[in-house]
Order: sequence, then structure tokens, then C-alpha cells
Amino acid sequence: MFHAAMSDPGVMRYWATPPHPDLAMTEQWLADMIAADPLISDDFVIEYQGQPIGKMGCWRLPEFGYLLHPAFHGQGLASEALAGLVHYMRRRGLPRLRADVDPRNAASLRLLERAGFIETGRANRTWLVGGEWCDSVYLELALNPS
Repeated sequence: MFHAAMSDPGVMRYWATPPHPDLAMTEQWLADMIAADPLISDDFVIEYQGQPIGKMGCWRLPEFGYLLHPAFHGQGLASEALAGLVHYMRRRGLPRLRADVDPRNAASLRLLERAGFIETGRANRTWLVGGEWCDSVYLELALNPS
């Protein structure tokens, strides 16, 4: 199920890398995620009924990202995972979370706005993914304001 998400062009359209062409690439990506330094990266697999259906977490603290298999979109699972991540990062003492979202990804923008994220800026042509330039909307949520 996880590789199905990572190889889906619709899911990966708003990710920083193109779809994974084979299972070996997804396995390596997961191994790298698990082996990452916890001082700069803290990722979690989203599981539903015993199946890994996506991921959410920080890869350059405090920036975070997420993806979810399309069969599970619209069921509140991303909202639930985000609430858990916010709670965890607050307890960890992180002052804020940041997101970089493609402005065409309306579902992600709605999710973050509902969770209290505030838009802090925009930029054009920030990511080149699969030969296509993507723009960015930057959002932030204060967790432990000083």
C-alpha cells in the first residue's frame, strides 16, 4: 500500500521527487527515512487497520510534509495524523512547524488552514520535479511561542 502511494503520479505530483518506478526505490526511501538523524528529521508512517497508507513528519526541522494513499483521502486521516504530529512536536519543545505547499494542492492548503497554520509567504519556481517547475506557499503554526 505504501509503495502504491509513492508510485502514484497523483500523490507524488506535489512531492519533491517524481513517482517511485519500483519497490526497491520505496524500500530505500523508507530505509533512509528510518536512518535519518532525529535532530533534523522525525518521520512517522501513517497506519490504518494495520496497513501503512502514508507518512507525515519533519525532514528539516521545523519543516514537515506528508502524503497519503488516495484511497484514504477525505476520511479525516490526514487531520488526525497532523493533530498527533502537532502534539508530539509541542511536547518535544519545537517552537513552530512550517510547510511548503504547491498552491495547486488545494486539499493540503485546506488541511493546514483548518489546523491553524498561517500563510507567511509565496514564491515562484521553487521546486523542479520531473521537468515541471512548482511554486510554493509557505505556512507556519506556532507551537511553543517564546
